[in-house]
Order: sequence, then C-alpha cells, then structure tokens
Amino acid sequence: MNRLPTTEAAVNALRAIATEYAREIEVSHDIGADQTSRRSAAGIGVTTDPDGSLPHEAYVDLGGLPHVHVRLYPDGDSMITVDGVECPDIDRDDVPAFVRSLYDGRAWVKIRRFPPGYLLMVPLPGDRVHKEFILIGLTRWLAARAR
Repeated sequence: MNRLPTTEAAVNALRAIATEYAREIEVSHDIGADQTSRRSAAGIGVTTDPDGSLPHEAYVDLGGLPHVHVRLYPDGDSMITVDGVECPDIDRDDVPAFVRSLYDGRAWVKIRRFPPGYLLMVPLPGDRVHKEFILIGLTRWLAARAR
C-alpha cells in the first residue's frame, strides 16, 4: 500500500485513477483552520492549527457509474460516498484501493436474509473488506452487484 502523507498526495492519486479509468474529476479545496469542517472551534481569521500546520480538506467528485464522491479530511481519514452510500472513516492511504475496487468490479452488495438488509462490500489490501450497511434503496449499479 502506498503511503499518502498529505491530502494533496491523495488528490493526485485520485487524478491518476480518473485518467486511467477515463473518468471526469472535479476537485475543490478548503485550506486553513477557519475553512475546514473539523476545525469549527477556530476563531475568526485563524488559519493554522495550534501546532502551526495549515489543515487541508479536499472534495473530489468522480464521474461515471457508480457516482463516487470523496471527502479527504486533514486528519488522515476520509468519507467516500458510493451512489448515495456513505462510507466514513476510510484511511487516506486506502482511498485509491477503495476506488479501484469499485472501478475494477471487485465490490459487491451482500444480501442479508435475516434481518433483511444490504451491505456494500469493498475489498481492500491485506485481505480486508470494508462493510457498509445500505440505508437507501439500491441504485441500478448497486442492484447489479447484489449477491
């Protein structure tokens, strides 16, 4: 697994994946403690964290199916939304592998009989699988991967 020490490194990895899979990509950035979502306690005009660092948060939208939205937090984690299914607490280093699993067709939807429900299953390096309960109806892309 490649280490992604910064938000910008993760954005660059996602740009490379978008190019590889011929996907459109839109990126926006929030830089500074007064701009990022997890620094709401920062005072007006305060742009750095107490340690002097400049927090950087990025939002990435990838075109095509499934619709993928990635929110990269300055703390090294992210939230990836796949066709409306929110997958929080994804380590920044796992983001490229997560997206590749989606685009390579390795992700699937597990049908649970009792209690009834669906889980989005996304394989990650090291024989790990991210599991996320699906609280919404299945989109066509999700339904096509149900098993």
